[in-house]
Amino acid sequence: MSPRRPAIDRFTEKMARTDTGCIEWRGSCLPTGYGQFYNGVRVMPAHRWSYEYFVGPIPDGLQIDHLCRNRSCVNPEHLEAVTQRENLRRGIGWAGRHAAKTHCPSGHAYAGDNLYVSPGVPGRYCRECRRLNARRYRRENRTS
Repeated sequence: MSPRRPAIDRFTEKMARTDTGCIEWRGSCLPTGYGQFYNGVRVMPAHRWSYEYFVGPIPDGLQIDHLCRNRSCVNPEHLEAVTQRENLRRGIGWAGRHAAKTHCPSGHAYAGDNLYVSPGVPGRYCRECRRLNARRYRRENRTS
């Protein structure tokens, strides 16, 4: 039986550089778009292997964020170790979309004295809209 080729050789043959600067994974991928790589011991996410090989160990409690938003990218320059909260905030999911909002649906800025952050319920609220809603509620529910 021939000896297994070095992991870096097997890894680099599955990479392809794109015009955007991404280095896309051309090996096995999950349905979610993340690449998979057998490192000689176990199968692991290709972007995590790339980060650990080219940058260094991933600190405990952090995960790898694709700065390019391309899940199949293994370019270490496009990868950053961040907290889960930061990764979600930067993403295109619910948390990322809402974190990017600067104004409430009525157009009031989420800033300064108008910004209310509830201590018990996650989220940001517009103080002006809360004040207007409370006034409307009191007006509609007056007892005569």
